Amino acid sequence: MQLRDVVPDDVDAYVRMRCDPAMTADLGGPLPREGMADKVRRDAREAAADAAWIKMIVPDPDAPDVVAGTVTLWSHDSEDGPVSEIGWMVLPEFQGRGLAKRGARTLLERARDEDRWGVVHAFPATGNGASNGICRSLGFRFVAEREVTFAGRVLRSNHWAIDPRTDLAPA
Repeated sequence: MQLRDVVPDDVDAYVRMRCDPAMTADLGGPLPREGMADKVRRDAREAAADAAWIKMIVPDPDAPDVVAGTVTLWSHDSEDGPVSEIGWMVLPEFQGRGLAKRGARTLLERARDEDRWGVVHAFPATGNGASNGICRSLGFRFVAEREVTFAGRVLRSNHWAIDPRTDLAPA
């Protein structure tokens, strides 16, 4: 597996992940296809500027055009001030192979090694057993259940936090 920056040509992968009812069941449902190309261009600019780590998961380096999903680490403002957040999505045909966990671990190791991002938070839906399991296995600590807003929708999520410098579980 390898991670690479998102590029403007990744629109199809974004559409498959963000506009599909099954993929977005825990995120309040599919987003409209309109605007996805703009979203990918904005994300590609942020990744190229190193303002956010927006990575495409490539399961086989020998097939670099095949994308399994994304893992992203970024900072944003919250009601409690700036927060660093990590999130991931893996397409159904690639789920169950540990790609999201390996991708998240890779970014958390990089955050630790570069001493960047500070404490990192994750907010998987309360019913998303796989993502909550990833948080548990990587060494995140459970903070609380809470409502979060994603794409203008309020979702019930578990709030997890990790300091990659001290809390990242061994591989």
